[in-house]
Amino acid sequence: MKEPRIETLAAKKLVGHSLKMSLADNRTVELWSGFMPVKRHITNAIGSDLYSVQVYETMPDASFGPHTEFQKWAAIEVDAYQTYTGDFKTLDLPEGLYAVFIHKGPSSEFKSTMNFIYGEWLPNSDYHLDHRPSFEVLGAKYKNNHPDSEEEVWIPVKLK
Repeated sequence: MKEPRIETLAAKKLVGHSLKMSLADNRTVELWSGFMPVKRHITNAIGSDLYSVQVYETMPDASFGPHTEFQKWAAIEVDAYQTYTGDFKTLDLPEGLYAVFIHKGPSSEFKSTMNFIYGEWLPNSDYHLDHRPSFEVLGAKYKNNHPDSEEEVWIPVKLK
C-alpha cells in the first residue's frame, strides 16, 4: 500500500439512504440494494461518483470493535438540496483535511487496507484521526467485487 495524498476537502452536500449498523451486523448490501434502483430520482447530482460514508457518534478509539454502531450512507453529491421523494436524506460533509488512500481489489480484501491505514500508517504519521465522517468514493474505476476494482478511501485527519 502506498502513502496517501493529503487533501483539503471542500464542503459537500450528499443525498442518499442511511442505515445504522456495526461490523458484526453489516447491512451494507441492504443499504446499497435499496439506494441504487432509486438514485435516478435525484436529478441534480454532480457527476456520477457514489459515496459510501461512515458517520460515528463519537470518535472511534481503542474501544471500537465489531459491535460499535455507526450510521452508514449510500449517497451521491448534489449542487443544492431540493425536496426529494421517497426515503432520501441529506448529509453535509464538512470541509477538512483528509488522507486519501487507494484500495485496489475486491471488497473482501478491504480489511487489509483498513488494517494498514489504522494499524501502520496513522500511528506512524504526522496526523491524528479527526472527528468527521470517513468515506469511500466509488468512481469510474470501481467495479464492485472485481479484483481490478479501485476506490478512494478518505480518512479525516488533523496534524498532531
